Amino acid sequence: MSKIIIGIHGLANKPKKEVLADYWREAIAEGLSKNLGISNPQLDFRMVYWADLLYKNPLHDDANYGFDTLYNDEPYVPADDGALVTYEDGWKDDVTVWGRGLVGAGVDQLKQHFGMDALADWVLGKLAKDLAFYYDPQREILGRDDRPARASEVLCAELRDVLQAEKSKETMLIAHSMGSIIAYDTLRDLGRDAPGQVEVKELVTIGSPLGLSHVKHKIREERGYDPRVRTPSVVTGSWINFADRKDPVAADPHLADDYEANKTGVRVKDDLVLNDYHKPNRPDDRNHHKSYGYLRTPEMSAKIKEFLG
Repeated sequence: MSKIIIGIHGLANKPKKEVLADYWREAIAEGLSKNLGISNPQLDFRMVYWADLLYKNPLHDDANYGFDTLYNDEPYVPADDGALVTYEDGWKDDVTVWGRGLVGAGVDQLKQHFGMDALADWVLGKLAKDLAFYYDPQREILGRDDRPARASEVLCAELRDVLQAEKSKETMLIAHSMGSIIAYDTLRDLGRDAPGQVEVKELVTIGSPLGLSHVKHKIREERGYDPRVRTPSVVTGSWINFADRKDPVAADPHLADDYEANKTGVRVKDDLVLNDYHKPNRPDDRNHHKSYGYLRTPEMSAKIKEFLG
């Protein structure tokens, strides 16, 4: 059986679909090369892109318009020499217990914990806004068919359609940030509505807010038929959750103590990593939430190698 890696991006506006897909491919390939010596990997990769359903115009990289609010100042750039390192066990994980107590959007608590860093402030503000929009039953957006529907329904349909189109292939799904909520909801719905029709061999969440109390509460609230927070039944191999302890969106990076195993015994496994991403030529301007940094960590590279065989 052929294998495919499907990626779904996270919150905020993004570059054009083809540009973002290339960035993800490059980050994955860079990790495989630098961490494992695998050059020119043959990847069947498909990007689930939903930013254009929420934003009229994509980000651009024209430096002549650097003051434009749509200018992308966080493109994919290769990692610095020696920056890709494995997370070392034994570091004090002061997020674990604290993160379990988060309630609602909890932005003020998050700001206090991570400091009033401008980037963290912006990221958390976007997360609160996107979560409110996603869960609001009164807010509708246009789907690909130009028909209005609840935002969560439209965004989940984007992933569902791709998974069904690629169901003949062995699948690894990599879901970043807000995309991990869309992925979780989509996979739970597929397990209920189309049991046995779609299978995801490997689910990988990166920089995920699934540990936030508000998110877990909404899962329980919206799934009266089975309100447990658990591994979706369509996940048959493993669910790995990668998180950087400085990533404000993954404020609770440990999902294993919250999410039960599914009926086949698949339970989420947490793995802390070091996200190395910083803006081009600005090594002090770091974004520990950036997808490109997650995609090239040694832990992610090892998981992808294992999947590709």
